[in-house]
Amino acid sequence: MERKKDVLSPLPDSYSPQYVEAAWYSWWEKQGYFKPEYGRKSISEPNPRGVFMMCIPPPNVTGSLHLGHALTNAIQDCLTRWHRMRGETTLWNPGCDHAGIATQVVVEKKLMRERGLSRHDLGRDQFIQEVWKWKNEKGDRIYHQLKKLGSSLDWDRACFTMDPKLSYAVQEAFIRLHEDGVIYRSKRLVNWSCTLNSAISDIEVDKKELTGRTLLPVPGYKDKVEFGVLVSFSYKIEGSDEEVIVATTRIETMLGDSAVAVHPADPRYQHLKGKMVLHPFCDRKMPIVFDEFVDVNFGTGAVKITPAHDHNDYEVGNRHHLAFINILDENGLLINVPAPFLGMKRFEARKAVLQALKDRGHFKETKDNPMVVPVCSRSKDIVEPLLKPQWYVDCADMGKQAADSVREGRLKIIPDHHHKTWFNWLDNIRDWCISRQLWWGHRIPAYFVTVTDPSVTPGEDMDGHYWVSGRTEEEARDKAAKRFNVSTDKITLRQDEDVLDTWFSSGIFPFSIFGWPNETQDLSVFYPGTLLETGHDILFFWVARMVMMGLKLTGKLPFKEVYLHAVVRDAHGRKMSKSLGNVIDPLDVITGISLEGLYAQLQDSNLDPVEVEKAKQGQKSDYPTGIPECGTDALRFALCAYTSQGRDINMDVNRILGYRHFCNKLWNAVKFAMRTLGDNFVPSEKAQLCGEESVSDRWILSRLCTAVGLCNAGFQAYDFPAITTAIYNFWLYELCDVYLESVKPVFSRAEEDSGSQSQAVVCRQTLFTCLETGLLLLAPIMPFVGEELYQRLPRRRSQDGHPSIHVTPYPETEEFCWHSEDVDRQMEFVMTVVRTIRSLRADYNLTRTRADCYLQCIDSETMSLVELYSLQIQTLSLSQTIQPVPATGAVPEGCAVAIASDRCTVHLVLKGLIDLEKEVAKLTVKKGELEKQMDKLREKMEKSDYKEKVPVKVQDLDAEKLRQSQTELEKATEAIDNFKRMV
Repeated sequence: MERKKDVLSPLPDSYSPQYVEAAWYSWWEKQGYFKPEYGRKSISEPNPRGVFMMCIPPPNVTGSLHLGHALTNAIQDCLTRWHRMRGETTLWNPGCDHAGIATQVVVEKKLMRERGLSRHDLGRDQFIQEVWKWKNEKGDRIYHQLKKLGSSLDWDRACFTMDPKLSYAVQEAFIRLHEDGVIYRSKRLVNWSCTLNSAISDIEVDKKELTGRTLLPVPGYKDKVEFGVLVSFSYKIEGSDEEVIVATTRIETMLGDSAVAVHPADPRYQHLKGKMVLHPFCDRKMPIVFDEFVDVNFGTGAVKITPAHDHNDYEVGNRHHLAFINILDENGLLINVPAPFLGMKRFEARKAVLQALKDRGHFKETKDNPMVVPVCSRSKDIVEPLLKPQWYVDCADMGKQAADSVREGRLKIIPDHHHKTWFNWLDNIRDWCISRQLWWGHRIPAYFVTVTDPSVTPGEDMDGHYWVSGRTEEEARDKAAKRFNVSTDKITLRQDEDVLDTWFSSGIFPFSIFGWPNETQDLSVFYPGTLLETGHDILFFWVARMVMMGLKLTGKLPFKEVYLHAVVRDAHGRKMSKSLGNVIDPLDVITGISLEGLYAQLQDSNLDPVEVEKAKQGQKSDYPTGIPECGTDALRFALCAYTSQGRDINMDVNRILGYRHFCNKLWNAVKFAMRTLGDNFVPSEKAQLCGEESVSDRWILSRLCTAVGLCNAGFQAYDFPAITTAIYNFWLYELCDVYLESVKPVFSRAEEDSGSQSQAVVCRQTLFTCLETGLLLLAPIMPFVGEELYQRLPRRRSQDGHPSIHVTPYPETEEFCWHSEDVDRQMEFVMTVVRTIRSLRADYNLTRTRADCYLQCIDSETMSLVELYSLQIQTLSLSQTIQPVPATGAVPEGCAVAIASDRCTVHLVLKGLIDLEKEVAKLTVKKGELEKQMDKLREKMEKSDYKEKVPVKVQDLDAEKLRQSQTELEKATEAIDNFKRMV
């Protein structure tokens, strides 16, 4: 059996993440443990345990790891490892997204910075070569980071969305949907970025909220531009001195107005039916239209309508057959407008139009206006609604099928509170704009047809008949010739310059990675997948589109379940933001970083100096001494422990450090246990009871059964905090704090007395079962320390074929049927007694002194219980002796007394152990201080204006302080009286 070389050397004295995580990953990979083929003759052979398949939400090729990725991968890897350990044919498929806009922007900036060139200087083909060169040099970075997180992905199946296999699937999907009429071409409003010269999707639009007048930087403008104001101006009614006042936050768009709208029920404007208003800068006459979309109570109740530059106005324009006047070109320069505005930049025109309205007497007022400004997340440009011919996917039928799959229970979304959002979006779905004016991406396989035969009437660009799609230009030419019944030499083709939206290729990712449309072995075994796990923020952009495309193109749902995790925030509940200095790189948590190191990262970011300074302050406040080394296992455990369904995660680095200490506790527990087991220990063939177990053995095995049940139920329900709590409680509070302490006397006696050795033998088997099973429970979440410690344990003969913990069967409830409610209940009573004795010892400062303890029991049953567990009580409470006495029995004088339960009272013998007079003097001083504090607090609370002036929270705190002081005072008084009696 091949193992890591150094597992035969002694365990180092303390846990070091760097030591533990150094070499296991490469060994796992080399052994092929992450491949579904591991341990199987063929993946197509039926596995009675079933198949588990999940694909990674493909990170952007430009990306680097952040805590959101770390959470996604911690959850997905835990699930993958659990399914693998259960013996299922398991595949977690990696992949990377070509990230059209983000990658093009990165490479364009690099070209300009290093060579002073734009992509247009290079031309399309040469620029694409530059992008591939960048991808081949830098594109693997995120894969290396995923490996650092321990992600057990089958790297041999890694896919890039621009790989030939996936590109072929994208082309095929487009052509099939185009031939079905699901993809069509239409001229509509799109989100346009003038800087990128491209349409962008909703996910690439950040909504910047303004409270009023704000000056914002805009790419291509030297001065900041004014937003957050509402400008009112008037239009003259034709043939009258009357005017209509309208208001807008984008005054430059009035150059493209083609109507004024009022509400049909607004009495102020009934007399204007059939009237026109005059445009002040040209001879355009514009109708007054009556439409219910107008809010009667906003402004004057009259609204300017610019159908070509506003989404609401677009709908009004269609309803009333208004003129669509496009006043912006792709670069944001004004077109189709009168002088002097023609050719102006859009935000320079904003100032010019305002001044011209003032000069002509049409301006009324400017006032602050809270509003939302759409900003392109990639270029930071202000997004413009622009009328452009684009390719669209008709989503009506596909959206209904996707919604119905959840309604009918064929697709399960967890947690189910996301159903409302799912239905709301899909039931009101709009058609999807899939074309982007970029060079990097999947070029649209559609061709514009020109027919040179004079007998055929030429069509317009918008007419779908004049666009054909094809796998090759020859195929497209044949289609066009057939369509117009002419020879192929009469057909001229021009391929669309645009590329497809990145979400289009991501939408077919669950089956394109397996070679669809070809019938491959992987496709037949692994599609449909089992589960999709991702963040709820891409429910529409990715999840819904995968469901729609999967059903449409394969007739099958791409997965059976969707588990949506929460968003990671900082310790204060704030969203992660570079400008706040709270974006944490998981690798910095794993390896640790100084405050200076965090500062240096800020200098490399694109923040302006003011933001850098603000971010530095945030870092100094949150991480005054930097971030300590926590290790991958502690980070993963913390992320899983936080992931309660449906709640955002406030990530506190101190809590991650707490789990690093937990790793150290595991380390020390196994180190102690290995010494206790000894070099010649041979575990029994399988974990089972022999009938000779002590009450401590039976109790810890009962707790182990409970932990096994909780972990399996937690994995099945995606309840990760239930799993981490079960593991943490078992190892720390049950195995380390109770069992290991309570069995120390057993091993001590065995060394001195050969008659006690049989009990020690049983104890060792119990201890081994706890270690082995406890590590197996832990392994999916803490893979590195789990493997390191497991490799140090001897193997049962039945486990010899399992060279790694990650291919060893996960403990199942059926195997561990030792749960005993009676033993659990008894031990709960014992621990209550132990805690009471410990509390008394702490009260009287008996840190190093062992005292005799008398336990007064109310009945014979409790007496028997105390006698049975007397060794455990004595050991765990650090008592000299434990003496059970009946309720009527005599108890020595000079005892401190405390009630453990309604069945048992603790009497701790203090006489002769402490200086009574000194204790009385100390307690008398404490009592006096408490009385002074309470008098001062009561005086404050009894003031006449206390209830009116003091905040309710402070009043509650004061009341709580008073209650606590009263309790302490009563305890001190009781102790003084007790000591005086002893004297």
